[in-house]
Amino acid sequence: MAVINYITQIQFDFGAIKLARSECERVGIRRPLVCTDKGIVAAGLLVRLTDVLGAVPCAVYDGTPSNPTEAAVMQAVAAFRAHQADGLIALGGGSSIDLAKAVAILARHPGKLADYATIYGGSPKITAEVAPLIAIPTTSGTGSEVARGAIVILDDGHKLGLHSWHLVPKTAICDPELTFGLPPKLTAATGMDAVAHCIETYLSNAVNPPADAIAFDGLQRAIAHLERAVADGADREARWHMMSASMQGALAFQKGLGAVHSLSHALGGLPVSPHHGTLNAVLLPEVVKFNEAAVPAKVRAIAGVFGRRDGAGLAQAIRELNARIGLPPGLTAMGIGRDTFDYVADNALKDHCHATNPRAATRDDYLRMLEASA
Repeated sequence: MAVINYITQIQFDFGAIKLARSECERVGIRRPLVCTDKGIVAAGLLVRLTDVLGAVPCAVYDGTPSNPTEAAVMQAVAAFRAHQADGLIALGGGSSIDLAKAVAILARHPGKLADYATIYGGSPKITAEVAPLIAIPTTSGTGSEVARGAIVILDDGHKLGLHSWHLVPKTAICDPELTFGLPPKLTAATGMDAVAHCIETYLSNAVNPPADAIAFDGLQRAIAHLERAVADGADREARWHMMSASMQGALAFQKGLGAVHSLSHALGGLPVSPHHGTLNAVLLPEVVKFNEAAVPAKVRAIAGVFGRRDGAGLAQAIRELNARIGLPPGLTAMGIGRDTFDYVADNALKDHCHATNPRAATRDDYLRMLEASA
């Protein structure tokens, strides 16, 4: 049975942030808590939002870490309650948006975050009572603004997913202007996150033809414009297409992801806290090679976007792209030692993305992919 559900209202264009107040009115948010991070505040983007909101009484939580944690979520929940907020605005990258989704759950539901984790059977416990959320991305990568999931590191160190259609933001305000100041390395890392989303969705074993089409188009946009966006952060056309590719990748990955994300979620829980998009970029070559035996025609189609013919050529093209945009060549260059690989492989098997990889991966398969990506 294929379940196909696209339910987010998306406001997409340069200057779209000007619609924040009217979108609050539309979805019934009168006292928002803004979830963001200190980098967004320093870049002046929070002021752009609060200027638009005007007299709307809002509070701000700006303590979002680079990978959202349970501790940060609980701080934001406390801020939500102290402000007597009735909704949330997430302003930032995927971390701020994912944190806001977790706050939306605990602001209106009892218990702990682990109670709502997908792998623990928690998704049905997330109800329509979640606090309404408007998401305004400032990076082009995660696509969390149109997705039903959030990834949070719990206090015990496990990086778990929270998934429910009730978590889809009521509005995604996608304004490419908000990405103009993004540094080249972060543009590269988030851009490869979008590439990984499009590729993994397209290869996933789930059935969702619209998602395949959206993902393939998003991939074409990303490959045509990522290097331009890295080279010139003010390239309006490149920024527009990269934000579209990011949004499209996440619209499509409602279908399901695969081994890249199973591994990167497990790696993301390590103390070194590597960037998720960079992890995806480094892992992607070996995963596409592994998957080619299961979906050869699809791998060849993706290889064609890169100007290559098969999985081996595609893997090499991805490595070369990573190098051109300044990403590390492997896991060890990111400070990840081989002594972590057993832990990572064990947790990749438990990840919610493991089941939708097009080729069933064993623990040994994951270990081989990690070693080849080192």
